Amino acid sequence: MNEVEVHNSLLCFLRSHSLSPWPHHLTMGRLVARALRLERSALIQTGFFPSDRDRGYRVSYLMPLLMWPKPAILVTSASVQKYLLEVEIPRLQEWLETQKPIHIYPCAVDFEGLLFVESQFWLKERLSGSNGLPSGVPTIIDDVDDWEKWTRDRLTTCLKPVDWHDLMVMFPDRSALIRDTRVQLTRAIFQHPPNPYQCCLLAALEQEILHRIEQLFCTQDIPSAWRNFWQQWQGEGQLKWAEISRSQGSFSLYCAPVDVAGVLGKIWLQQPVVLIGGALDLDVKAPIYREGVGIPEITCVKFSRDRHNELIQLYVPNRLPLPNTPQFQAAVIDEIRTLLNISKSVSGLAVLIIGDVPLKAQVGAILASEFGSRVQVEKSDLDRNGILVTGWEFWREYQGKLPNPYLLAIATLPLPSLENPLVAGRVAYYKEQRKDWFRLYLLPEALNQLQRAIATVRERQGVVALFDTRVLHRSYGNQILAALSPLARIDYLDATWLT
Repeated sequence: MNEVEVHNSLLCFLRSHSLSPWPHHLTMGRLVARALRLERSALIQTGFFPSDRDRGYRVSYLMPLLMWPKPAILVTSASVQKYLLEVEIPRLQEWLETQKPIHIYPCAVDFEGLLFVESQFWLKERLSGSNGLPSGVPTIIDDVDDWEKWTRDRLTTCLKPVDWHDLMVMFPDRSALIRDTRVQLTRAIFQHPPNPYQCCLLAALEQEILHRIEQLFCTQDIPSAWRNFWQQWQGEGQLKWAEISRSQGSFSLYCAPVDVAGVLGKIWLQQPVVLIGGALDLDVKAPIYREGVGIPEITCVKFSRDRHNELIQLYVPNRLPLPNTPQFQAAVIDEIRTLLNISKSVSGLAVLIIGDVPLKAQVGAILASEFGSRVQVEKSDLDRNGILVTGWEFWREYQGKLPNPYLLAIATLPLPSLENPLVAGRVAYYKEQRKDWFRLYLLPEALNQLQRAIATVRERQGVVALFDTRVLHRSYGNQILAALSPLARIDYLDATWLT
């Protein structure tokens, strides 16, 4: 198989089938075919799509995979795997008139054909170092935007309240000492002031209390939860925190690595990989993303958006107060009310993303008094012309299941808040390493969130209203606008955009 054969086959297939109008099928098909033939890794950015079903690029990597005569592995989520096996693979196999063996993990290590592996299973196998998956087999990994987070979550260890009970059961002669230590730790942790995130970083006093109990049992066989926790605890660059349930008077302890690049870097060396993501980095070579997940210099490609079909209308008023001023809330509420009033005749969904929890509730109540039951706060059962008031997490989970909105209003940029102890802990780590914590952590997180959030608006070429004027007055504003492009921007309300 070579790139020319894949190009010709894919071109004929696209001409004979009604598929997504994504304009980069042939380029991506050749890239994947080249990576398979040369067994060289590559990183591809496709841009975000409204939902998994809308990701029309997948036929571009399935074609070379099915034409490839040697074994290959395809790593996807469970829902994508099901869709490809039931819809895309049978259609392509029939058109190609081939019957390449298709396997689903787990299967024999010396398989022939194409092996499907769910993302979390593949990551678990590679992190554990087990022999359940063969090394050296070319691997396509779809949707790698969250792999740094998934890896950190996989490596996170936890001590729950029940684990203290298990330790006392195993060492009844020391149960009084264990109980006293837990009481000391509870008293110290509960002295941290409450916050909306229900967690706190472990201070030096709490870490010293835990260190004493570690020394007490360091040479003895202890429950697996404690053993795993101490192994993680002793590593370099660990984020250590407690989740607090004040109503129950209990806490859980967590330990996770801040930097996962070293762990993932070893995984990429075990086989050639083609990593496919939505919007991993503003730069084509993705230096920030590659640094975060430990990817060396490889072939990198970033596909541009179709300016004719995916352009958004961007409204950024330039005279609003900054988000950290007392006047901001009232100004934002007035802007939202005006937008909704001038678009009363527009049919469709309007979405208001408000990350601040008190402001979200306040906006929901004010709008409900004016627009009635059309207004819902974080509910997926909406009126046809509904108004959804939501936070970032809810919108990310449900945006692919809701109609494409004609209006998406964003109160503030989704920069991670330093008031969140876990964000503050990661920032402190970057400062210790003398790294640019804003450029390497906060800004990439915000750009990723923004590009995901507006994906459904692009489908309708709707309006995005951004009320955070930091995009105009801060040095990183141009990067925010670049992430949102293609766009047409104005700083005044134009009713024709909405009507």
